[in-house]
Amino acid sequence: MRAGATAGETHLPNYRFDKLFNPHEANELIPTLDLLMRDLQMRTGELRSAITAILKVDPAIEDLQLPQIIERHPQLREPAARMAELANKIESLGCFLKDIDQGLVDFPWEIEDDNVVFLCWQFGEDRIVAWHPVEGGFGQRRPLPGTAKPYLN
Repeated sequence: MRAGATAGETHLPNYRFDKLFNPHEANELIPTLDLLMRDLQMRTGELRSAITAILKVDPAIEDLQLPQIIERHPQLREPAARMAELANKIESLGCFLKDIDQGLVDFPWEIEDDNVVFLCWQFGEDRIVAWHPVEGGFGQRRPLPGTAKPYLN
């Protein structure tokens, strides 16, 4: 605990990001992200279905982590590798894949002098409409100027 901190208080490190976006730059990536996320969600569903089918004949996998399941059932390697490839493509754009099922992607944005927050996009939105603190998440989304609050979540 740092000097002067109280019990239960955490000190967050200073974040450094390779790329900072503004809303316009993030919005330019939405068509690409839309295609990648659609494919990633589809592949995730297919992998889950395959694992569910395997679970019926190999119930012992229920307590295993995904890498262990794939090691035990190599036919899952290709679909899992395709998912990883899609996730890497998303993150190679400079943004962060936060949740596949909800389709959440965050973009670092310097909102003020050295104050970095995340622009937040959810699959299905046609543009960036919200941001949240780096240490926050989807539940702390705040509207960008000019965006109607009811449009959030």
